[in-house]
Amino acid sequence: MTLSPAAVDSLRTLCIGLALSGLIASAFELLAARRASFTLLERGGFSAVAALPLLAFSAPFIILRNTVRGRRIEGRPFPFVMLATMIACGWGLLSGRVALNLAAMIAGV
Repeated sequence: MTLSPAAVDSLRTLCIGLALSGLIASAFELLAARRASFTLLERGGFSAVAALPLLAFSAPFIILRNTVRGRRIEGRPFPFVMLATMIACGWGLLSGRVALNLAAMIAGV
């Protein structure tokens, strides 16, 4: 069984997107001494607008973290966990593509 170059590129993009998501969420946690979550948007005003780029790139990690915790603690049903994982991976694929395109633009490739 062989993978096409497009499949390898998509897998690489997904891995980079999920890794970048975890890196950004962990860096926020280190600097702010609190976990990154979607509740950052509830404050409103400038802080909510400033949180948008952070949440746009760290959302896959936040979704996966909350999904795993919800499955373990609340016993959420498996189809819900599967759907949330698919959404997080799709979002990670998109953010990975943005990161790779930005890196290529900076490198001048």
